[in-house]
Amino acid sequence: MKTLGIIPARFSSSRLPGKPLADIHGKPMIWHVYQGTKEAVDRLIVATDDERIAAAVRDFGGEAMMTSPDHVNGSSRCAEVVSHLEETYDVIVNIQGDEPMIETAPILSLVALFSRPEVEMATLALRLPSDFGEMEGGNSVYLTVDKYQRALYFSRQVIPFMRDVPTDQWTREANYFRHIGMYAFRPQALVDFSAMEESPLEQIEKLEQLRWLENGRALHVAFTNHYGISVDTDSDLALARKKIPSTKTL
Repeated sequence: MKTLGIIPARFSSSRLPGKPLADIHGKPMIWHVYQGTKEAVDRLIVATDDERIAAAVRDFGGEAMMTSPDHVNGSSRCAEVVSHLEETYDVIVNIQGDEPMIETAPILSLVALFSRPEVEMATLALRLPSDFGEMEGGNSVYLTVDKYQRALYFSRQVIPFMRDVPTDQWTREANYFRHIGMYAFRPQALVDFSAMEESPLEQIEKLEQLRWLENGRALHVAFTNHYGISVDTDSDLALARKKIPSTKTL
């Protein structure tokens, strides 16, 4: 399969403006994402609406494309990139630009799902260990899956709710999955997704993937043990600087 990776990266962020350029051991965060991704796909493009980000990517030898500032989510930004390309791809992977600890293996697991012809769209999930302890809703996103590893629902609340069991023991009693915000599409599925109107549950939870489920489409899930860091705040950035070895940039 011929794969295209796209990293949507915008400068504006309500909690951490300019975070793709945030310094981690002398390199911008987008560099760390690019390095962790480039071996997993045949071509990798950073899609941005800011010349500063595009310039930083080109400075380290990456490929960047300017896109409209009006996109409401990363998937629509990816669709614009695909519409400008003459070359065609079998799978398009939408990679979060704020995951500086991303690794090759989870992306390959996600792409591998597309060896099955029925898979149109897929995403990644982390199976929480049995000794994880109490989970918190809000910034993290949880999901439930059916026996065919298709997503049933995503929520910012911890799901499923386990009745009559203390919350700090839930992961000992059942499987819990945390969503990792990476998506992969067949080209037509990306077009279809971008053309869909925002759905009621999407608007309530502020989770774009619910749009796909509300339109009756199957969203397949690949599982990973990779536990990265999604950088949304200054404290997240400080943690990333602590977790990522300084030798990575040498």
